[in-house]
Amino acid sequence: MRRTLALLVLALSGHAAIAAPDYLDDRSTPAALVRSLYNAISLQQYARAWSYFADAEKERDYADFAKGYADTAAASVTVGPVTSEGAAGSIYTTLGVTVTARTTDGNTESFGGCYVVRQIQPAIQEPPFTPLQIEDGHLVPRPADDAMPSSCDAQGKPQF
Repeated sequence: MRRTLALLVLALSGHAAIAAPDYLDDRSTPAALVRSLYNAISLQQYARAWSYFADAEKERDYADFAKGYADTAAASVTVGPVTSEGAAGSIYTTLGVTVTARTTDGNTESFGGCYVVRQIQPAIQEPPFTPLQIEDGHLVPRPADDAMPSSCDAQGKPQF
């Protein structure tokens, strides 16, 4: 009874803690990889989030990457249109996404965009193995009810 009363008081007072998401590190599909990226961001595991990007994307500075999420309390992603094509030993997949982020001050922001994910054919790789990786991403602020792109162009840019 006391526990129930304490939980009710916390809930009514607005101070109830929001549970952190379970750890997710899944590179089995392009959609799972992008979900893992936002799981890492929600858990403030920026080195893990950084690891999902291909080396070309890492031309940016890690400190700037992490600082870009300093005001993000949590983020979730919804995957929309997905297209894949093979090219010279790789499979490139483009995913349309909607990202919803809750900031540390309690505001909610929405973004729409696309990610380009690359899988180098596992059978032709030599060590060290290169897992599925994000080659590029393009997100833009959008209204929550209109954040999912209808498609992604050949360069991975969202089309609304």
